[in-house]
Amino acid sequence: MQNLFNRKWCFFMTITATELKMNLSKYLLLAETEDIYITRNGKVVAKLSNPYQDRVDVAKSLFGAIPSNITLEQTREERLNQV
Repeated sequence: MQNLFNRKWCFFMTITATELKMNLSKYLLLAETEDIYITRNGKVVAKLSNPYQDRVDVAKSLFGAIPSNITLEQTREERLNQV
């Protein structure tokens, strides 16, 4: 198993196809949070990833966007007044 650094400044993992076969359930769980590239004969042949990762990233980016001392209704009114 080898960790590399990609252009998005996020870690991803590369494993061999044999390693994937031997520990599939482990890598399915890991794929929920990070991309896993599968290699065969030293070349990347597949990518195992979470199809909903974009949604997770968007949700994480919104965490803390609304101050705790303001209600959701106040936030909506403020937003509508900006339009």
